[in-house]
Amino acid sequence: MKDVEGKVAFITGGASGMGLGMAKVFSENGMKVVIADIRQDALDEAMSFFRQTNRPVHPIKLDVTDRKNWASAADEAEQHFGKVHVLVNNAGVGVIGPMQNATYDDWDFVMNVCLWGVINGITTFIPRILKHGEGGHIVNNASMSGVFASGQAGLYISAKYGVLGLTETIATDLQNDNIGCSVYCPGPVHTNLGVSTQATRPASLSKSGYSSARPPLPSGQQRPVVQPGQFMDPIEVGRRVLRGIRRNDLFILSHPEFREGIMARNDAIIRAVPDEPPNVPRAEMLKVFGTLLYNPIYDKQTTPKGAPNEKGE
Repeated sequence: MKDVEGKVAFITGGASGMGLGMAKVFSENGMKVVIADIRQDALDEAMSFFRQTNRPVHPIKLDVTDRKNWASAADEAEQHFGKVHVLVNNAGVGVIGPMQNATYDDWDFVMNVCLWGVINGITTFIPRILKHGEGGHIVNNASMSGVFASGQAGLYISAKYGVLGLTETIATDLQNDNIGCSVYCPGPVHTNLGVSTQATRPASLSKSGYSSARPPLPSGQQRPVVQPGQFMDPIEVGRRVLRGIRRNDLFILSHPEFREGIMARNDAIIRAVPDEPPNVPRAEMLKVFGTLLYNPIYDKQTTPKGAPNEKGE
């Protein structure tokens, strides 16, 4: 997917925030883009921008938790633009608060969108991409919450950890089928996640253990104050994701500020490895785990230097 001009991309949650940033960058670089979103008002607003640019962008109303809706959306995308090459599973919601307060409705709401929405997307589109044989790429949005955990966001983090593992595994399964896979793990970005979460929660899952107010932190802890300039612009997100697609990066990271947090978690895992000689009979069998997944894919990459340019390069 180094040459993306003329290729078709399908982006969930594509009418606002990061999804819209990707749609703008992809279309600017010659791609045909389907923006799929559950909110009709967001689709209408996004299309008011794209109609002024005359770029090939098509809106589809999609509930990512509805598998029949996925099938009809995929059919419509193919009827409008032809074969889909790039799937971006970006749609998400967030429910914040202590995990011990969560109801089954809270769990189902978050997992249905953030994890099952991704599963529904890949189950719908991978067979179609394999069938047309022109290659393609899958991008799943896991957030930095899929890399290391923090308090007050356990439902969201559980889903995003699942997305990370899912993507790593399917990247291995598809590495000989000309379909690349990336997991995108952003930090803070200007999005409408809070608005979308409140606007799209179904009445059937309305019983919540959380109020709309932000939950208090444990005694002695202070919530960090985030200034507007500290959030990444969605256009920058789009450029970084496009570069990751072109490079077939397994991991797409956009915020270098999280380096220490990533290292801290990985160091904690390494410290937990038993400090004893390996069992010789099982050593040869077990040592291939992990290396089989990461080395063949990641060793083909080079470390990106700095931010991508306007063309996502």
